[in-house]
Amino acid sequence: MGGKLTTHVLDTSRGIPGSDMKVELYKVLEKQGVEQIVLLATRFTNADGRLDPPFLEDELSEGVYELRFHARAYFETFLLESGIHTIWDVIPLRCKITSINEHYHVPLLVAPGGYSTYRGT
Repeated sequence: MGGKLTTHVLDTSRGIPGSDMKVELYKVLEKQGVEQIVLLATRFTNADGRLDPPFLEDELSEGVYELRFHARAYFETFLLESGIHTIWDVIPLRCKITSINEHYHVPLLVAPGGYSTYRGT
């Protein structure tokens, strides 16, 4: 069984899953000291704040990946009428895959004024 890269979004400002947030996955390549970023997939989180299907299930290769969470578009769907604004536009999170047999879970806990992440299980 191969590894996989998964994520989910939790909206800590409302205490709910971050549903319908656009998430992009990129592979970061370096050739002759020049970084190249290649888009692999674009998905939207489901009602549980997760992706259907996960990124790179059984297709994982070693290297650096970048998840880009489109937070501004997500928050603008409900914050504009409240007068609250977010300073976040797109939140990039990079992770290094060192074993193609492991499960790499990278959650995003996000609010209009801050965010955090960790390696989940």
